[in-house]
Amino acid sequence: MDKSLLQQQVLERLAADLLHVEQSARAAHETATHEENIAENKYDTLGLEAAYLATGQARRADAIRQAMTHWRQFRPAAYDATRGIQLGALVCLVDADEKEQLLFLGPDGGSMQLVNDSRLVQVISIQAPLGNALLGKGEGDEVSIQIGAIRQQFDVVWVR
Repeated sequence: MDKSLLQQQVLERLAADLLHVEQSARAAHETATHEENIAENKYDTLGLEAAYLATGQARRADAIRQAMTHWRQFRPAAYDATRGIQLGALVCLVDADEKEQLLFLGPDGGSMQLVNDSRLVQVISIQAPLGNALLGKGEGDEVSIQIGAIRQQFDVVWVR
């Protein structure tokens, strides 16, 4: 599995998300500023609500742009067993039920699922609980995370 191809897929998905968010922000802004939405009394809040929505969408667009910058600058390195799992690693885990999952550890803002070589790959950051727990681990190691009252355990099958 080619990590640079995964990186390109993340950038394409972020670009599509950005386009969608920008369109939503424009629509909300138009609604907020349209003359028919001028408040007639203190209970008429459609324009105000649309303005809040437009502001939120603009902030989301900024966050996506920042994530795209991080992903463009990102250079996934080859796995070094002496350092263990680091940012850029492609990891295969298996849980207690023998269910495999592939993880690609990337910069912030790229949490998503991709399909590569007919396999599902979950993209997570090292700030995610599982991503953080994987740091420094290697093939054959066990990883455990606590989510609420549930403790999940995984075995690291392979790393690239």
